[in-house]
Amino acid sequence: MINNIQNTFSIQDLEILSGIKAHTIRIWEKRYGVLNPMRLNRNIRIYTLLDLKKILNVSLLLKYNYKISQLSKLADGELENKAKLVSLEDLNSNYHINSLIVSMFSYNSNLFEDVYLEQIKTLNFNQIFLETYVPLLKHIGILWQTNGLQPAQEHFISNLINQKIALHTALIDRPQTTSKRVNVLFLPKGEIHELGLLYLSYHLKLLGEKTVYLGTDIPTDNLFNINSQFQEINWICSFLLGRTDDEKNQFITEMANLLNHTKNTATVIGEIWRDYSTANVPKNLTFNEQFGQLINNSNEQLEAMSSE
Repeated sequence: MINNIQNTFSIQDLEILSGIKAHTIRIWEKRYGVLNPMRLNRNIRIYTLLDLKKILNVSLLLKYNYKISQLSKLADGELENKAKLVSLEDLNSNYHINSLIVSMFSYNSNLFEDVYLEQIKTLNFNQIFLETYVPLLKHIGILWQTNGLQPAQEHFISNLINQKIALHTALIDRPQTTSKRVNVLFLPKGEIHELGLLYLSYHLKLLGEKTVYLGTDIPTDNLFNINSQFQEINWICSFLLGRTDDEKNQFITEMANLLNHTKNTATVIGEIWRDYSTANVPKNLTFNEQFGQLINNSNEQLEAMSSE
C-alpha cells in the first residue's frame, strides 16, 4: 500500500506504478545505479518522488526500444527530455500521463496545470480527455484494486479534471438546435463518481444538444416533476457501485414509471447491468455497459460536423 507520507514510496509502490518488477529494479540499482534509495535497514528501501518520476521515464523509454544500459548513463534532466520528445510522437501521451501521476501523489496542482497548458497548444480538450485523462483514470482504477491509492489522492486529481470539464463546457455557445429533445443527465441515489457523465454532458453540448445536468446522488422520485417541464426528454444515468438484484429491479420499476405515458427515452450506463434480464424492461429504456459507445457515437458526429 502507498505510504502515508505522500512523498515516499516502497519498491512495491514503484512496481505497481511503473509496471517494472521489483526484482528488476533491484538489479538495475546494483548493476547500473539507476536509483539510489534511502534504506531503513538492510532489506527496506525508501524512494522519493524524484525516484518515481525517473522510473516512470525509464519505463516509458523502454517501450521505445531503448536499453537500460543506455538510459542509466543519462542525467535525470536528459532522461526527462528524451521521454518528453518520444511522447510527442505518441498520441497516448504517456509522458503527460506519468507527469499527472506524479502530480496526484505530490498534490501538485501546478504540475497538472503545466501539463494541461502544454497539451492545449496542439490538442483540443476532446483529445486531451480521451488520450490523457481516460488512460490516467483507468490506471487509477488499477491502483484502487491493488490498494495503491488513497481516496484523497484520487479526489485531488479527479477534481482537477472536473474543473477542466467545467471550464470547457462553459466556453461552448448556447445550442442553436430547434429540437424539442432535452438530455437530462444524473447520477442515481448513492452514486458520486461523475467524471464520465460530466464529460458526456460536455460532448452533447459540443454537438449543439440541449442538456440539463442534475449532478450526483439524485433520488428517482425527484425526477417526476421534470417531466412536466419539457416536451421530450432523453434521460441518461450512470452506475459504478454494485447493487443487489432487488435494488436493480426497484430502480428499473421507478424508471418505467417515469417513462410511462411519455415519448421519452432513457439510457442506463454501467457494467453492473451486464447480466440483467431485459424481459420486463420498457422498449424506450436501453443499457450501455460503458460510456465508450455513446462517446464514440458523438465523436463520429463531431468529426462529421468539423468536415462540413
